[in-house]
Amino acid sequence: MQLTNIVTLLGGLALFLYGMHMMSSGLEAAAGNRMKSILEKLTANRFLGVAVGAIITMVIQSSSATTVMVVGFVNSGLMTLRQAVWIIMGANIGTTITGQLISLDVGAIAPLFAFLGVAMVVFFKNPKLHHYGNILAGLGVLFIGMDTMGASMKPLASEPAFVNMMATFQNPVLGILAGALFTALIQSSSASIGILQTLAATGAISFSGAVYVLFGQNIGTCITSVLASIGTSRNAKRATLIHLMFNLIGTAVFTTVCILLPLPAWVESWTPGTPKAQLANMHTLFNIATTLLLLPFGNKLADLAEKFLPGKDESEPERSMEEMGLTYLDRTNLGSSAVWLGNLQKELSRMLDLAKGNVSVAFQTVIAGPDEATEKAEQTEEMVDVINKEITGYVSKAMVRETNQEDSAALAAGLCISGDIERISDHAMNILGYGKRMEKKDIHLSDEAIRELIQMREICEKALGALHGDVSLEQAQQLEEQIDELTQSYRKAHLKRMKEGRCGEDAGILYAEILTDFERVGDHMLNIAEELCATNQTLHSV
Repeated sequence: MQLTNIVTLLGGLALFLYGMHMMSSGLEAAAGNRMKSILEKLTANRFLGVAVGAIITMVIQSSSATTVMVVGFVNSGLMTLRQAVWIIMGANIGTTITGQLISLDVGAIAPLFAFLGVAMVVFFKNPKLHHYGNILAGLGVLFIGMDTMGASMKPLASEPAFVNMMATFQNPVLGILAGALFTALIQSSSASIGILQTLAATGAISFSGAVYVLFGQNIGTCITSVLASIGTSRNAKRATLIHLMFNLIGTAVFTTVCILLPLPAWVESWTPGTPKAQLANMHTLFNIATTLLLLPFGNKLADLAEKFLPGKDESEPERSMEEMGLTYLDRTNLGSSAVWLGNLQKELSRMLDLAKGNVSVAFQTVIAGPDEATEKAEQTEEMVDVINKEITGYVSKAMVRETNQEDSAALAAGLCISGDIERISDHAMNILGYGKRMEKKDIHLSDEAIRELIQMREICEKALGALHGDVSLEQAQQLEEQIDELTQSYRKAHLKRMKEGRCGEDAGILYAEILTDFERVGDHMLNIAEELCATNQTLHSV
């Protein structure tokens, strides 16, 4: 094989992989939140789960991406381990569509696909058309890469050394190992199967030998989810183990059948003379048959995974105050934006609860004096600051990878919400500080001012509580107006008390500061409500 053939092979491989990446990214971006919401709202029905897993994988053209997404959902508590079983089975079926597409002889019109796709990206401004353009361009580039690889591999069919090496794949063990290793290296079973189809089409490898490589490729695709599960919860690791067990069992069964029965010859007879289609059909048969075989035992697979990885798994792990870290967000940006947004929403909800608690404690400190809750509130404030900082870094990384405009807007909104929550907690600390100063200097407020403070605490709790569940912008605006009106009313009453000598100078200054912070809490609450309502399709509520 000449150097020019090797260079052409590498160029073709680059085009093939890049085309697949373009197509997958375009499909996921075009699908948007419809695809993600299906997974998030999944029921425990096994047949529905398999169907959803297959459809999602067909849409994004990657079983690895679907499985990583599932691992992320399990890690974040959005999906149970037993729900994940069915999705993983369906993902293995859905990934076969790529091989079937590759088996189609569309190389002659591939440049047309590429041209139309690029034209849609270059000449149109609509972002959705850009996604569809990437899909078409990716499909075209993928097939151009396939044809380029095929042309460079033709001389290999007459190279004795290469032919002898391919012949060793008739040994099931060597074939499976080769397929698993190669797929693990490029982290895409669809890509490795496409390359195998190209080799078979040039006659470099026989179909009977290629089937064992194909089985190994199904095992090798698990490496992506294995890598993704590093540092995740125990249940997320179990989901990865289920994916691996599925493919290991399927490989063991099909290898045994191929050795004992003429299964390769039977599949080959379906589409004689077309190696690409033969491999695509075997791949489809492998995954559908394995799914049907294991479907009744899905819960047993989950039980087995729990035995291999024993121990309790908390969906919301408690963290010590010293760790001051995130509970739901994964710093490795595990999975897709479906996971990022789901985890961000839960982290913001937790952060809001911390700030809300601090507001209540702060007012109570002014009303009744400092206690144990006061010290805990100061620690909680530190945690809120750290969470805000971590969310800023997390969103910055996630937005670089996000291609869907709605999700990008939701991530940006999450960043703004985090900042507003942090400011609410700051105002709570201001109020708490006034309470501590009053205790230290023996400053007392009038009974009327105490009643006003109790009402302030109640309205703040109501306003912040309204940010959970279905957020109503109209309700938020009414609450913010109520806070403004109360602030104005209390200021007038405060001035009246000072004129009448019922309020000391020091107490009067501190009370005026409390009113300012009370009003600011309402402003930030409204900011949060506005951000949530602006992105209510994605980051619905915190």
